[in-house]
Amino acid sequence: MAELIYSPAYGSYDFGAEHPFSPVRQQMALDLLAALGHRPSWTEPDPATRADILTVHDEAYVAVVEAVSAGEDVPDLEAWGLGTPDTPVVPGIDAAVRALVGGTLAGARLVSEGRATRVLQFGGGLHHARAARAAGFCVYNDLAVAIRHLTASGLWVSYLDIDVHHGDGVQAIFYRDERVQTISVHESGQYLYPGTGEIHELGEGMGRGLKINLPVEPFTPGDSYLEVFEQVVPPALQAFKPQVLVVQAGADAHFDDSLADLALTTRDYERLFRRILELADTLAGGRVLFTLGGGYSLHAAARVWAILYLVVNDLPVPAAIPPAWAERWAAHLGGKAATALHDPDPAFGPLARHDEIVSRNRLVATRLVDALAPYWF
Repeated sequence: MAELIYSPAYGSYDFGAEHPFSPVRQQMALDLLAALGHRPSWTEPDPATRADILTVHDEAYVAVVEAVSAGEDVPDLEAWGLGTPDTPVVPGIDAAVRALVGGTLAGARLVSEGRATRVLQFGGGLHHARAARAAGFCVYNDLAVAIRHLTASGLWVSYLDIDVHHGDGVQAIFYRDERVQTISVHESGQYLYPGTGEIHELGEGMGRGLKINLPVEPFTPGDSYLEVFEQVVPPALQAFKPQVLVVQAGADAHFDDSLADLALTTRDYERLFRRILELADTLAGGRVLFTLGGGYSLHAAARVWAILYLVVNDLPVPAAIPPAWAERWAAHLGGKAATALHDPDPAFGPLARHDEIVSRNRLVATRLVDALAPYWF
């Protein structure tokens, strides 16, 4: 069984009812698991300390977050990435985000101390935050804090980001670090926030060749996504030989997501999760830390993350969803409640540009592998 990390305090990381990054997503997924007969038990982590946060973030930036969290006026707030529509200022935000960082850090400690191999942190994934700036719903970078702990413990880390958005904050923080390989598979930044993550972003200094980006076309379906994932990710991991994988498992590449344009289904996600676990078992001694991340279709994210929990715990993935769950969450689901854990097959009609999308993705993956080959051999 995997170790599950969660705290009701995660619910305080809340930018308001109209903001898409809502703690309701985790609550729905946990309730779905209970409805399926797998009520989770979890370890409740301590919040991250100020010292933990400062392993990654600049002290001046942390002081700004603390000040606005306490209701103080800070001039030029947007220069720090705060007070924007994406990352608004809400009271108590410093404590709220420290709860999430503490969960991901607790997972890293379980792995580094040999107390667990598979860990699922049922929150976090704040991959856009920079060392001195908030961005894209992310105030502190829990993933970077956890990775910093793992490398300080002597472990070599491969960070794998399957969120639909480029994992730019984690990449930037470790851009020159030879102990951290970052791999991000995302919708191309030509079309989607944050506009980065091109194949030429390979790292600098000792980190050169270890920062790997696979941008895919809008409307990429699961067959093409999984094909190019297989073309790039396993050989990259084999070349680096990580001792632990850290995985940001955003659910926003699902075809129903409102903030992006990829076309993965729940079945694609199940295949992807199983493949990642196989790679962890084969290449990293089974050591893997998952976090959540983006996912803005409530009924899709809840199902994707329930599937993640089941797969990580080697539990069967059932077919039906109990109607009582949909009834409880009817107000949030807006009449789109699924009756099955998986999407219908097929989940949508033929894509007009399917063959062109597949061809373009293959070309990008081939160019990326060619660019990386000098660093792999």
